[in-house]
Amino acid sequence: MNPKYWRKSSYSNVNGNCVELTTTLDEIRDSKDPHGPTLSVDVSTFVRAVQQRRFDR
Repeated sequence: MNPKYWRKSSYSNVNGNCVELTTTLDEIRDSKDPHGPTLSVDVSTFVRAVQQRRFDR
């Protein structure tokens, strides 16, 4: 089994408000809590939801 690697968003800002995605493109986590919970995702569905601004407050 290959080890899991995480990549930080290129839109990450200096105060650490960003997400990280596995290189296998199936999990997302909050970069401020690398040992915390992860979200299993279908990346294409997740990206589409972000583009549709479904996560905006």
